[in-house]
Amino acid sequence: MIARPDLLNDRSPRGIEVFQLTDVPGLPSCHLYMEAQIFLPDSRRFLLHRSAWPHDSDRRDPKHRYEMCDLEDGCSLRPITDEVGAAAPSVTPDGSMIYYFVDETVINGGRLTLKRVKPDGTDRQTVMVLDTPIPGTAFRPSWIYPLSTISSDGQRLAISAFLGDGQTEDAPWGVLVFDLARATVEMILSGQSWCNVHPQYCRAQDPEGSHDILVQENHGNKCDPLGEITVLVSGAGADIHIIRDDGMNFRNLAWGRDGNEQCQGHQCWIGRSHTALTSTVTASPDEYQLITGIEAPYAGHVGINTPGGVRNDLSRSFPTPRFSHFATDIHGKAFITDHFPIDEEPGIYFARLPKDPLREPIAEFIHLLHPRSDVHAGSHIHPFLSPDGNTGFFNSDESGTLQAYMIRGLASLL
Repeated sequence: MIARPDLLNDRSPRGIEVFQLTDVPGLPSCHLYMEAQIFLPDSRRFLLHRSAWPHDSDRRDPKHRYEMCDLEDGCSLRPITDEVGAAAPSVTPDGSMIYYFVDETVINGGRLTLKRVKPDGTDRQTVMVLDTPIPGTAFRPSWIYPLSTISSDGQRLAISAFLGDGQTEDAPWGVLVFDLARATVEMILSGQSWCNVHPQYCRAQDPEGSHDILVQENHGNKCDPLGEITVLVSGAGADIHIIRDDGMNFRNLAWGRDGNEQCQGHQCWIGRSHTALTSTVTASPDEYQLITGIEAPYAGHVGINTPGGVRNDLSRSFPTPRFSHFATDIHGKAFITDHFPIDEEPGIYFARLPKDPLREPIAEFIHLLHPRSDVHAGSHIHPFLSPDGNTGFFNSDESGTLQAYMIRGLASLL
């Protein structure tokens, strides 16, 4: 851990500190994507990504690891995986286990292994191996998504995958749900437009909420027979839905697809609530807004025009918002985001969420720092928070190599 006061500026609030967590020259390390469930509930320990980039890694890379970072032990790093092909970890809500996959799939073959291990690296077990078609289908999964998601009761794990046979243009993708106690898997969703699902279990702890998954549908997606995406989205853009993890009760969120507003591609649940948050790109005005919403019955892929849709612009208090990636704490009180103004360098902002995020805007956005990350080179900032909201994290390549960073002292701003 290296203190980095030089990353603060005259707009940074007093009392915050910045640290660089990784520093191996020439070896890129970064945080996992903001929505990943990688923190233990004590807000002390979390998973980092070694020899990787903000959206994935080369799973054939022998240097690739997931590491446990202990904030109370000088941010020490200890490998938690050593298998080539390790991917998509999720920490159970009680912090007792880490589930992850070992991806040895190939199109029409190979195997996908689901493993678990305790946070201290002991008691590593194989939960199940999928080396046949997904039960009830003729599909073999490949191109496993780099993010998994675990239900709030810790009973089920979801991930998406390519379902192509190597011959078919625009083959389907699907969402798989693993029952962790029974060691079984079921495909709950499939189709050509599910290439970038970002599946996210609702973190609400009521029985119904524990079964809901937030999913992104990329209308207009095109891919070649080997699963290489040639068009990610086209036309009116993506929309966001909610589905039960048994494949039932498909619902809408009133975002995008009206010819003016498009979903930018990042969304998450606000803490443990049933309210979701997305960033949208609008043509008029030219902004990247922060829009909240709650479920509405499915009424076709009509986005913002969903009958009965409830939504709110959290960013309407900010002049010319251009927000992209963001996260909240587990209590839905603290918020962190990156910001990309046209005539300034990108920054990171912190805020207290309003008591009613479906009606009120954020009252004040607090500038934290400029991360000096070259986002045009793919070094995405991707800020997120510890569960307690006291600590922030981001990526930057300001040193010449992508590395992981931390911001301490955010509790004083709440």
